[in-house]
Amino acid sequence: MSKQEPAIPNGLLEALRTAQHVVALTGAGISAESGIPTFRDAQTGLWAQYSAEELATPEAFQRNPRLVWDWYGWRRQMVAAAKPNAGHLALARLEHLVPTFTLITQNVDGLHAAAGSREPIELHGNIMRVRCALEATRYTTWSEEGALPPPCPSCGAPLRPDVVWFGEQLPVIALERAWSAAATCDVMLSIGTSGLVEPAASLPRLAYNRGATVAVLNLDVTPHNQERLYLLNGQAGNLLPALVTALEQQG
Repeated sequence: MSKQEPAIPNGLLEALRTAQHVVALTGAGISAESGIPTFRDAQTGLWAQYSAEELATPEAFQRNPRLVWDWYGWRRQMVAAAKPNAGHLALARLEHLVPTFTLITQNVDGLHAAAGSREPIELHGNIMRVRCALEATRYTTWSEEGALPPPCPSCGAPLRPDVVWFGEQLPVIALERAWSAAATCDVMLSIGTSGLVEPAASLPRLAYNRGATVAVLNLDVTPHNQERLYLLNGQAGNLLPALVTALEQQG
């Protein structure tokens, strides 16, 4: 291992090597490395006068649907220009090294799928889709010509981003799949997530309480190792490739 590569605890590598089911939970931190600002970052340009919490709500969409639509259009442009980083790509590699792998993400940018991860569980939806505000029918293409937000082709109600806003419930099927994975995994990696947003914040605790090994990879943690719990301080784009490479070398 070169001096530039972060050290991965042997206990964590051993847990991964013998695991039958590995779960990765990702948050905004992993996509920040691809240039996508987190909700905690200040808005820029025309949107500097607003906070994300003011715009990402059903109430804001009811008050001023065009404003919210335009803001998501701006965010969608940033996402479309972003590329998966080394952390995303490492998770796609990890998926092929363990018998069962489940990827749960709080991100809406679709970068995990772009990196090659199969069927990620998107707890908060996907910004590159829209859905009918009335019927919830999903669409991956729509017209930006004419009135905005565009009307639903089926019923004429306005289309909205297919994301979970503040005050809304997470999609039931995705949440059930996430709970089931956390309850049955052998190892959970919590990557780039603050651990403050429920119910996703409870998933690592559930896994740990069910006997799984849990590793937290984040810039906000103090490095610490104990039985079945590892706190690794650093960027996902550095830590995850080192972890996967070490696991491949153990092979």
